[in-house]
Amino acid sequence: MQKWEYATVPLLVHATKQILDNWGEDGWELVAVVPGPNPDQLVAYLKRPKG
Repeated sequence: MQKWEYATVPLLVHATKQILDNWGEDGWELVAVVPGPNPDQLVAYLKRPKG
């Protein structure tokens, strides 16, 4: 059975692509983006296979 590890990452609206590209380079897959604690921030949920 596949096991996963997860991360939550704050995203800045003006640098979203750069932040997600950096995490993607490390093997993380974007699962969801939700509003953050203020209007200028989003939170990304990511996962990647464990191991």
